[in-house]
Amino acid sequence: MMNDRPSIQGRRRFVAALGLALPAFWLTGCGRPASADRDTPFEPLKLADAQWREILTPEQYHILRREGTEPPFSSPLDKEYGDGTYVCAGCFLPLFSSEHKYDSRTGWPSFWQPIDPAHVGTKRDFRLIIPRIEYHCARCGGHQGHVFNDGPEPTGERWCNNGLALKFVPAGQPLPALRAAKDNG
Repeated sequence: MMNDRPSIQGRRRFVAALGLALPAFWLTGCGRPASADRDTPFEPLKLADAQWREILTPEQYHILRREGTEPPFSSPLDKEYGDGTYVCAGCFLPLFSSEHKYDSRTGWPSFWQPIDPAHVGTKRDFRLIIPRIEYHCARCGGHQGHVFNDGPEPTGERWCNNGLALKFVPAGQPLPALRAAKDNG
């Protein structure tokens, strides 16, 4: 019995250390955009809160600027399968191509990859206690949705997007110019 005592205490110390280390591991990187330390091929768009309120509808403002979520199956873009490009509703940066869209049956437009990894930034999100990866437009910081590892090949990713955070531009139509800081429309 005496020989077992040190190993039980050792296991308890190990479990206690692990219990202290896991939250620190989970929180590493929390709230820091992944794109913050890399060069981007575009000028960031920074607007005052009042300007965003003028430009966006109240629903878009809630999603893009306050990290809200629209109800599932409420966006017409969930069932949009025409050829085209999905741009950020806040600044018009192209985020997704229709070539990468699929029906995830979740009620939100879903894609298996963005147009360009430099166009999205990510951070850990703990609002549901379980950590998730939130992503946003790398140009204006507008919240888009969350990325999960249950999507189709070739990436296995599901970029689950709020429809109100996007604008669909059909193929053949010109993409809107990137919104400038002085734009209001």
